[in-house]
Amino acid sequence: MGTRIESETRAYSQAAGTGKYDRTSRLLGKYDHVRRLWEDQATATFLQPAIRRLLRSREARSCNLKILDLGCGSGDGFDLVTGIPDPYATLSEPDPRLITDERLEAYVGLDLNPELLEQAREHHGRHPKVSFVQGDLGNGLPRQVTDAEPFDLYFTSFGTLSHFTDEVSIRLITDIFSHAEDGALFVGDWLGRYSYEWQTLWSRNVSESYFMDYRISYIYDEEERKDAEVSSFPLRLMGWEEIQRIVETAARQAGVRLSAVEKFDRSVYVGRHMDTADYNPHAPPLRKRVNSLFEPYVRTELEALRVDYVPRPGFDELNMWFGRYFEACNALIDHTISLLEGFDPGSGICRRVPELPENAPLILRETAHAIHRIVEAAAWEGWDDARANIIEPQLGYGLRALEMTLQKGMGTGHGLVCILEIKK
Repeated sequence: MGTRIESETRAYSQAAGTGKYDRTSRLLGKYDHVRRLWEDQATATFLQPAIRRLLRSREARSCNLKILDLGCGSGDGFDLVTGIPDPYATLSEPDPRLITDERLEAYVGLDLNPELLEQAREHHGRHPKVSFVQGDLGNGLPRQVTDAEPFDLYFTSFGTLSHFTDEVSIRLITDIFSHAEDGALFVGDWLGRYSYEWQTLWSRNVSESYFMDYRISYIYDEEERKDAEVSSFPLRLMGWEEIQRIVETAARQAGVRLSAVEKFDRSVYVGRHMDTADYNPHAPPLRKRVNSLFEPYVRTELEALRVDYVPRPGFDELNMWFGRYFEACNALIDHTISLLEGFDPGSGICRRVPELPENAPLILRETAHAIHRIVEAAAWEGWDDARANIIEPQLGYGLRALEMTLQKGMGTGHGLVCILEIKK
């Protein structure tokens, strides 16, 4: 246990000390464009219906929301959860968020690393309803949490639960289920077992727990990465069947029932280790290229976004899914390229609109149609570098929509997340 804590603390402290954990980063580092505009937004979208129902139930009891962020790090969970938009907010409303300051009772962030907690306090410490405490989740919920009143949302993010063995996870989640009130939500976040980022680590034996040697090498650019001393630590890779086994065991031990609200794969296309190729020599640096899509006044080489998927023998079902998924991504990229090449500035229309494959999924047809309309509207209006500032970000959002819609919650992304309602 001491070795685990020491290696994790050393690795995260090393990463924080590089300056690439600062919130000003855009093309590289922890808070790049993809993190803010793809990953956080995808998580928020899947969380939104459950949070909305939770708010209604608490408002019926005249209660505001209490949130516990387990493994909070620099306090990113506060930004994510309180930034979820209200789908019924009108365009004229000044604050479209679901969890406004008025609806929040308390947010408590818990983490082991003192340096990350210090960053969290720097960012959010002035908020009167926000607090951060240090504690190790390796022995279950700490005393300062179990002695407190129950929370409404028990939140983990970005692979927090992959730091633990299955036995430790069961103990922690059992404590959460026991501590929670009826109707509370639990968000569990692990690393996906079958991400294309670490294809060389795929294992057929799901009965055995599998830990990867995880390197925070992604915060460095390609040249820095060659010479950087990067610490590593073990992280558990998980599939959906394994998560089910853990949460169902915890539910039996806590004497509660569970309602599975949602499960989803996050960052199939843009996982951080796509760029490092530390665990898959065939992984293209897609995150760097998607960050470029979102960067103002920078044009991206769109052909470089395509993926030539290399299957791994013995994993037919996964190979079939990845093949179809990347085929859809490639089709949207090719469609966008053709629209740009066929745009006629004289008429303001695209002379050449390519056909999509006959078996194209609905989401691909919808995103392709949206980009067609945007290309004609943006280019016809003559906006300042319409391609870099309007069309390319929309391609990024289209690729995000493909990932969110085509994923199946089976561990094919960087993260595998489940949202559960606790029934007592």
